[in-house]
Amino acid sequence: MRKVVVTGIGVISPVGNDIDTFWNNLIFARSGIDTITKFDTTNFKAKLAAEVKDFDPNLYYSDKSEIRRSDLFSQYAMGAATQAIQDSGLDNFDYNPHRLGVYVGSGIGGIHTFVSEAMKLHERGPSRVSPLFIPMMISNMAAGNIAIRFNAKGPSLPTVTACATSANTIGEGMRCIRHGYADIIIAGGTEATIIPLAVAGFSNCMALSESTDKNRASIPFDKERNGFVMGEGAAILILEEYNHAKMRGAKIYAELAGYGNTCDAGHITAPRPDAEGAAEAISLAIKEAGGLKEGEGIYINAHGTSTPLNDASETLAIKKALGSHAYKALVSSTKSMTGHMLGAAGATEAIAALLALKHSVVPPTIGYKVPDPECDLDYVPNARREAKIELALSNSLGFGGHNVCLAFRKV
Repeated sequence: MRKVVVTGIGVISPVGNDIDTFWNNLIFARSGIDTITKFDTTNFKAKLAAEVKDFDPNLYYSDKSEIRRSDLFSQYAMGAATQAIQDSGLDNFDYNPHRLGVYVGSGIGGIHTFVSEAMKLHERGPSRVSPLFIPMMISNMAAGNIAIRFNAKGPSLPTVTACATSANTIGEGMRCIRHGYADIIIAGGTEATIIPLAVAGFSNCMALSESTDKNRASIPFDKERNGFVMGEGAAILILEEYNHAKMRGAKIYAELAGYGNTCDAGHITAPRPDAEGAAEAISLAIKEAGGLKEGEGIYINAHGTSTPLNDASETLAIKKALGSHAYKALVSSTKSMTGHMLGAAGATEAIAALLALKHSVVPPTIGYKVPDPECDLDYVPNARREAKIELALSNSLGFGGHNVCLAFRKV
């Protein structure tokens, strides 16, 4: 099969709206979590979120009418995709549009548009609902808009697997290139859900932390963890066939060498207590990436949501999949700083994993204080760690039982 590499990356996130800012904030343990500013939280249980700050869509659109016709989740995606295309050098390369595809998903889609148009219907009647309601709301539209912008006429496959969404888009994009259906895939995910309805919904299903201390709200693997903090943003990777990338002289971040994709088939929100599905996804990714080698440095960017069930189950999954290597691996959750970006989380964390591989620096799990006997791995607490990494894994686990692991190796 053809080798797939990453040649460009872009991000809009709670810790930075460009790659350099994003990475520096992660490795210097700067959190994007704070009091919600987007709406009044007086009657809400959850008071904190990881909001995107200072996002300017005008940087990514020449026509302001395009902004008005796009939900915020699409705007975030366009920002990250534009960065990634520029980073890859494809903006100055005459690529074959029929060999360029877009695999960009969203867990929820245009919920801002959905809510605002539902209010119009309720308050002012059906004639006031926007004719753009549907194309702004549907979750595939981020991918559609990106394809239009960059003339991507090849395969287009947005996925919707909740919090595993953008890990799936990256993995499926890899398979598309490996099997010869495209040379380049714009892959990733986007989410913009910090609005009253979404926060109330997640809170009422007992998923969100109700802590008012921003330093102790998203605390993955800590014994006092009590729920995740909602985040938002977008992340995009340019996946490219290795020889195609070499032919055009592209810089290469890493090889996307493995992809595991399983389902718990157990519960709509809770992970399996025995971690069977997640362990299998990790094992599949490692096997496809050439297996574990004695003495090699391993970094795992964990799903690490800061919920009691997820973190214990994921720890067990890592131990089942890696065996004796688990206690030698460095594991961290960047959700301790970005919050949980839902459909954008997998791609954001994949970028963190491949940058750790590239720079030999592992971002920390911040806010960690109280060890949990069920979570007994090296979670790189509170400060970055310099380490030689040969294999970087990124785990994503979604409502519905979806389990994904991506494996990156140096080229």
